[in-house]
Amino acid sequence: MWREIGTAPDDRDIELAVIDEGEAHPLVFPCRRGSAGWHDASTGQRIDIDPTHWREWSGEGGGDSGI
Repeated sequence: MWREIGTAPDDRDIELAVIDEGEAHPLVFPCRRGSAGWHDASTGQRIDIDPTHWREWSGEGGGDSGI
């Protein structure tokens, strides 16, 4: 179930989605929010995105957007 981005936790890996041109696009890798913004949880690399929704990371990524 997708949740509004304002409720995203800081303490665990989650799946993010962005809306581009009216379509939802889930990211295919786990993300984590840090003090400097969003990071790829697998690599630690900062990512420059403005996500709109989040859900628990299932380990599969990029599944059904369903937003």
